[in-house]
Amino acid sequence: MPRGNHSNRLFSLASPGSLGRLTTLQPCGSALLPRLRQVPRVPSLQSPEKMSFGAMDLGLNRMKLGSPQSLQSLEEEQQPESEAWRTYTDRRNILREFLTSDLSPHLLKRHHARMELLKKCSYYIEILPKHLALGDQNPLMLPSTMFQLIDPWKFQRMKKVGTAQTKIQLLLLSDLLEQLDRGRAKLVALLESHDTLPFLSCWDTVEQRLADLSAVMDNFLAMMVPGRLHIKHRLVSDIGATKIPHIRLMLSTKMPVMFDRKESVAHHDWASLRWFVTIQPAVPEQFELRFKLLEPRSQQERVQCGVIPVATCTFDIRNLLPSRTYKFTVKRAESYTLVYEPWRDSLTLKTKPSPPEGAHTPESRASLACP
Repeated sequence: MPRGNHSNRLFSLASPGSLGRLTTLQPCGSALLPRLRQVPRVPSLQSPEKMSFGAMDLGLNRMKLGSPQSLQSLEEEQQPESEAWRTYTDRRNILREFLTSDLSPHLLKRHHARMELLKKCSYYIEILPKHLALGDQNPLMLPSTMFQLIDPWKFQRMKKVGTAQTKIQLLLLSDLLEQLDRGRAKLVALLESHDTLPFLSCWDTVEQRLADLSAVMDNFLAMMVPGRLHIKHRLVSDIGATKIPHIRLMLSTKMPVMFDRKESVAHHDWASLRWFVTIQPAVPEQFELRFKLLEPRSQQERVQCGVIPVATCTFDIRNLLPSRTYKFTVKRAESYTLVYEPWRDSLTLKTKPSPPEGAHTPESRASLACP
C-alpha cells in the first residue's frame, strides 16, 4: 500500500485527543508501520473511559485553585463585598449616633416640656435703651419719661404687632417640633429595617435628611428665645423732646402662674388658695383671682362669683356654701406692656358639709379635682 494511504488511515482513526501525542513522531517511511499498528484504540465520545479525562481535569482545576495566584484572585473577589459591609456598618453607626445624641428621645421630651411651658407663659413688650442688652435693666427702673415720650397710639399698634409675632412664633415652634418628631421616626424605621442595599443606595438622601434635621433643631432652639420687635415707625414724638432717645422693643416672657395643689384646700364655708411662679420676679406682681360656684341651684346662688385683685400669692375666700363645688382661676393682672397671655391656671375644689349644730369637728381638707 502506498505511504500516503497509510498516513490518511492513521489520521482518520486518531481522535482529536491523541493528535498531540501522535504529532511528536517524526515520519520515517515504512519503519513506522509496525509501531502504528500497536497504537491502542482511541476511546469514542460515548465511551466510559472519557470520564477519566474529566476527573483528571477536575483534579487539575483543584490544584490550580490551591495556588497563590488563585487565592489572591479569591481575595480580590471578596474584597468589594467586605468593603461594602464595612461601609454599611459605619453608616449605621453614624445614624445611630445621631439618634442617640443630637435627636435623642430624652432631648425631644425636654423640648416638648419646654414648648408646653412656653404656651403658658405671659408675653410682654420690654422697652430698653439701645445701648442696653435684654435683662440688663428692669423696665420698671427705666425713667418714667421714657413712656411719656412714646406716642400711646403707636405703642398700642406695636402691642398688636407683638401679639401677632408671639402667636406666629409659637406656631412655628410647634411645627418645627413636629418636624423633628417625624424625622426621627423615619430615621428609626430606616435603622431597624436591616436592608443593606436600600440603606446604601439612599445614603445621600439620609445625609441630606440629617443635615435638614440639624438645621431644624438650630432654628427651634433659636426661636425659643423671644426676639426683637421690628419698629417700622418712630415711637417717640418729636414734639417737646429736646433729645430723642434711641430705644428698642423686645419681647420678653414671664413664667406662668400655677396653683399649689397641695396647699390649696377648701373647708366647709371658705377656701385657702395658694399659687406660685416658677421663677420669682424681682418686684412684687399683681394677680387676678376669680371664683365661681358651679351648678347654682337658685338665682341667689348665682351671685357666688367674683374677681378679686391680689398683690400676694395667697388668699382666703370666705362665705362659701358648704358641700358645693367651686372653680378658681388665677392669672397676672393686666398691665400696660402685656401683649399675650393665652393661658390661665384653674382649680376645682369642693367644700365640706356643714358640721352638725353643737359639734366641734376638726376641719380637714376637701377633695381636690383638677379640670
